[in-house]
Amino acid sequence: MEFTSSQGEQRYAALVRVAAETVVGLDFDGVLAPIVDDPSAAHIHPDAGEVLVGLGAQVLAVAVITGRPARQALDLGGLEEVGTAMGDAGKDLYLFGQYGNERWSSTNRRVIGPRPPHGLASFEGELPRVLRRVDAGEAFVEDKGLAVAVHTRRLPDAEAAFARLLPELEALAARHDLVVEPGRSVIEVRSPGSHKGTAVRTIVEELDAGGFLFAGDDLGDLEAFEAVRQLGDDGMPTLLVASSSDEENALVGLADVVVPGPAGVLTLLRQLTEDAASLRA
Repeated sequence: MEFTSSQGEQRYAALVRVAAETVVGLDFDGVLAPIVDDPSAAHIHPDAGEVLVGLGAQVLAVAVITGRPARQALDLGGLEEVGTAMGDAGKDLYLFGQYGNERWSSTNRRVIGPRPPHGLASFEGELPRVLRRVDAGEAFVEDKGLAVAVHTRRLPDAEAAFARLLPELEALAARHDLVVEPGRSVIEVRSPGSHKGTAVRTIVEELDAGGFLFAGDDLGDLEAFEAVRQLGDDGMPTLLVASSSDEENALVGLADVVVPGPAGVLTLLRQLTEDAASLRA
């Protein structure tokens, strides 16, 4: 892992000292699972389950905070099995899906979420015409139930298609009182008001956390970074981790630690587990 400054090293050391009171928040894609062309084909890193169970023994809780539907993340990540193993050790795994609109935990094993936002069906009805107009008719459209994601990764020139689409989808979303969340070759449209920062604050309040680590990789994690940074400004030990890639490095300048993709995230979590265990021994 690469600390971005001496402050990053100090924040890591402070977090280790309060590991038993710390919540570890993790994005799914690009953090626990490698990015792939087909979102439905994504799978959690093969070492992630073992690492999360070991980590769970040293921290207050682990929370996966993702833009994916909760059920999809559970199925692709084998997270129900991870939650069972953590539960056997008396610890909880939390999952916040669709930017916090859906919730699941290893204690309450059902997904809880609201109805689809008003205007989403109308947005979807107009979407094909917009895609054709900007020569992106072959873009992959993912219906998430509470959101719609338009993926440009499979198009011949993904970056150019993304640039053409973004202003068009922003305008269409605004007409239906929806918001746009750009990501790595994906533009997501959903209802306003809920984001990963809200999920961070919710779990901190519910668990009375004394520390927080968050690892993200993309623009959709900015609100979570901002929420964790505010917690740090208020005196809580925190650590911000950027899972970097050749595609997106928007979080690198905001992070305390930079690691190379999911494998790097897991290396960091192993180190945190070992350091916390050693301190408690």
